[in-house]
Amino acid sequence: MRQILLLTLSLFISFASVAQSNEFVVQTNQLGAKIQPTMYGLFFEDINYAADGGIYAEMIKNRSFEFPQAFMGWEKYGNVELKDDGPFEKNPHYVNLKYAGHDHKHTGLQNEGFFGVAVKKNAEYRFSVWARAIDGNSKIRVQLVDESSMGEHQAFVSTDLEITSKEWEKYTVILKSPRTFAKSKLRIFLASRLQVDLEHISLFPVDTWNGHENGLRKDLVQALYDIKPGVFRFPGGCIVEGTDLDTRYNWKNSVGPVENRPLNENRWHYTFAHRFFPDYFQSYGLGFYEYFLLSEEIGAEPLPVVSCGLACQFQNNTMDAHVALCDLDSHIQDALDLIEFANGDVNTTWGKVRAEMGHPEPFNMKFIGIGNEQWGEEYPERLEPYMKAIKAKHPKMQVIGGSGPGSEGEEFDYLWPEMKRLNVDLVDEHFYRPESWFLAQGARYDNYDRKGPKVFAGEYACHGAGKKWNHFNAALLEAAFMTGLERNADIVHMATYAPLFAHVDGWQWRPDMIWFDNLRSVKTASYYVQQLYATNKGTNVLPLKMDGKAVTGADGQNGLFASAVWDADSKEIIIKVANTSDNKQSVKLNLQGLKKRDKINGAKAIVLQSSDIIAENTLDNPNLIVPVESIVKVNSNIINVELDANSFYVYKFQVN
Repeated sequence: MRQILLLTLSLFISFASVAQSNEFVVQTNQLGAKIQPTMYGLFFEDINYAADGGIYAEMIKNRSFEFPQAFMGWEKYGNVELKDDGPFEKNPHYVNLKYAGHDHKHTGLQNEGFFGVAVKKNAEYRFSVWARAIDGNSKIRVQLVDESSMGEHQAFVSTDLEITSKEWEKYTVILKSPRTFAKSKLRIFLASRLQVDLEHISLFPVDTWNGHENGLRKDLVQALYDIKPGVFRFPGGCIVEGTDLDTRYNWKNSVGPVENRPLNENRWHYTFAHRFFPDYFQSYGLGFYEYFLLSEEIGAEPLPVVSCGLACQFQNNTMDAHVALCDLDSHIQDALDLIEFANGDVNTTWGKVRAEMGHPEPFNMKFIGIGNEQWGEEYPERLEPYMKAIKAKHPKMQVIGGSGPGSEGEEFDYLWPEMKRLNVDLVDEHFYRPESWFLAQGARYDNYDRKGPKVFAGEYACHGAGKKWNHFNAALLEAAFMTGLERNADIVHMATYAPLFAHVDGWQWRPDMIWFDNLRSVKTASYYVQQLYATNKGTNVLPLKMDGKAVTGADGQNGLFASAVWDADSKEIIIKVANTSDNKQSVKLNLQGLKKRDKINGAKAIVLQSSDIIAENTLDNPNLIVPVESIVKVNSNIINVELDANSFYVYKFQVN
C-alpha cells in the first residue's frame, strides 16, 4: 500500500512539474521574418475525379465521343452512326441520328454522367449541343430520366429542341428539375423522321461559380475560397509528366474554344489496378484559362507546373522514354509561351488567345514550376536550359525546381545542392509520411541553409499507419508540423496539402482534403487545419520558446508544438498550439515585450478537437469535427490556458 501511495505521489509531482514547465514566452516586440502572402495555399491535381466529374461542372461523360471506346458512357438505340468529319479539328467525332424505320421504334442516346447525372429540386440546367439538320428542320427530345422509377413516366424533365440549320450551330435549352435525384441519366430521342447530326452534347448547372457558362461547381469552389489561399498550384503532379510523353499535360491543348480542346488520357485511371477506372479521361474543359481565372477569383497567386521533358520516372526507366536534351527546345518554348499567355500584351500571339477567351488583362503570373518529382542527373540537366531561357526573357519570374519524390534520402540529398547550383527560386518538397514522421519533424527547417533557395512544401499529408483516411489524428499532426513551417517563414515561402479533392465513388488515392459526391461535399479535419493557418497567418513571425527552446515536440516538451505571429493588419498576436499528447495540459502564455500603453483589447481561442482521434467528417455527418470559438479572459500579459488532450488551438490577442 505504501508503495502505491509513493508511486501516486511521484506521478502527481511529475505531472505538476510538467504542468508548471509549460510556459510559452512570446517576445512580442521582436518582429521576425516576414510571412509571405503565398505561405498557405492549394494544390490541385486531376486525381480522384477532381476535374471532370468533380469541380468542372460538366455533367456529361464523353460529350464529344472522343474516348478510345467512342460510346463509353453512352447507350445508343435505333439508327445511330458515329462519324469523324465533324466541325472541330481536334474533336472530329460526332453522331448521326436517323429514323428507325418504324414510328414505334426509336433512335436515340442516353448518357450515364459521372456516377449518375445529379440534379437538385427547382435548379436549372443548361443543355447545349452543336447540331445540324440534314434534310430539313429536325427535332430532338431532351429528357432527364429515372430508370428506377416505379411511377408512370421515367422522364421527369422533357423538352423538344428544333434543329433548323444545315450548318453546324450551337443550340441551347434550359431544363428545370422538379426533384432532387442523384442518379438520373440524360436521354435524347430523335423526335422526327428527318435525320440530325449531334456533337459536343453538354449539360451544366446554370448556377456555377460566378455564373461562368463553362463553369465550376459552386460548392467546391466556395470551399477553396473560404480557405483564403495565397497560392494555387495546377494542373497537378504526376499528370504533368504523363505515363508517357504523349499523355503529359499539354497546356496548349487546354485553351481556346472548349469544343476544340482534344481529349487526353488521365494516368490515374489505370495507375492502381485495385482502384481501376477505365472511363477516367481529361476533356480539358477545365484548362489553363479556367485555372488562371479560378486563381484570380479565389485571391491566390497562380502557380502552373509544366513538363521538363521527362515522363513519369516511376513508370519509365529507360531514357528513350523521355525527351532527349537536344530536342528540348520546343518544350522550353511551351513554357515561354505559357508566360506570354498569362502575362503577355493582347498583341502578342498567346496574349491574344487569352484576350479572345475573355480576359484581356494579364493574369500577373509570378511563379512557374518545371517538372514534378523527377530525380537523378537527368532532371537538373534538363532544368538548367529552362532556367536560362526563362530568366533571360523574364528575369523576375520565380522558377520552382524539385527535390524528388521523397522528404529525405539519396535523391533528396543529391537534388538540393543541384537546385542551389542552378539558383532556382524555390525547391518543391513532397512528403506523404506516417504519424511518427510528422511527430519527429517539428524542427525540420530550423537548420536549413538561409542562403540558398526558399522552400515550397508542395505536397504533404499525414498517412496514418493502417488508417489511411482523413481521421482527426492525421489532421492534428499536420497542424503540429505546420508550426515549424510558420516558425521558419524566412525559408518556407509556400505550403500546400495534397491531394485536394476526391469523389467518394471514384477515388484512387486517400487521404484528401475535400470529399464529395454528385450533390454534396464535406470538409475534412485537415481542411480546417489548413483554413485555420491560412486565415491566421499573420505578417511576421514572433519568437516563442519554452525553457529557452523552440516548441517542436522534442523530448521533454510533453508532446507540444507551438508558433506565434504578429498580424500588422488586424493588430493581433496569434499563437498556434498543438497538444499531441493524450493528457490535458496547462500552459502559461507569457506575452513579453508589451509596452505599458499596449492593451489587450480582446482575446479568443479557436479549437479543433475530437475525443475520438480516428473520427472523421463524412457526407452524412459533415460537422462532427469543426473549429469551435470561445472567449479568453485576460487580466495581464500572462494568460493561463488549458489544452484538451489531442487538440489544436489558435489563440488571438488583439492589441490596442
